Amino acid sequence: MSAEARLKQLGIVLPELMVPVANYLPYRIAGNMLYLAGQGPRENGQILLGKVGTEVSIEEGYRRARLTGLGMLSAMKAALGSLDRVDFIVKLLGMVNAPPDFKDQPKVINGCSDLFVEVFGDAGKHARSAVGLGSLPNGMSVEIEGIIAIKS
Repeated sequence: MSAEARLKQLGIVLPELMVPVANYLPYRIAGNMLYLAGQGPRENGQILLGKVGTEVSIEEGYRRARLTGLGMLSAMKAALGSLDRVDFIVKLLGMVNAPPDFKDQPKVINGCSDLFVEVFGDAGKHARSAVGLGSLPNGMSVEIEGIIAIKS
C-alpha cells in the first residue's frame, strides 16, 4: 500500500508546513536525498514547551514526538509533492529537552519512529540517535531532524 493510501487509511491529516522563524530552509534536496530541518511539536498552531521528565511525562513526550513526525511528513510532502516519492527513511536525530539525569530519550523519540513505520512500513525503519539536551529553541520539548532517500 502506498504511503498516501496509508495516511488515509489511518485517518491522519497532516498539519500545514511550519514556516521557518529564522534564516534557514525547512528542507533541502541534494541528489536523491531530502534533508529535513529540525522541527518541534505543534498543536493548534502552538509549539509545545517544557522539559520531559519534570514538566512533561514520557508518554506526553512520545505524543509530542509523534506530532513532530506529522510536521516532518508535511515537509516531505511539500518537498516531493507526494509521500509516495519517499524511498525510505535513512536517519533521524531526535533531541529531547530534559534534565541531566533523564535516561528515556529513546522512549520519547519512538513517537516519531513508530509513526514513520505506520506510514511507510519497512521503508520507515531507520537509523537513529536519541539524545537529551538541557534546552531546545524556545523551550520546546522535542526537536527532530531527518534524512530521507527519494525514489529515482
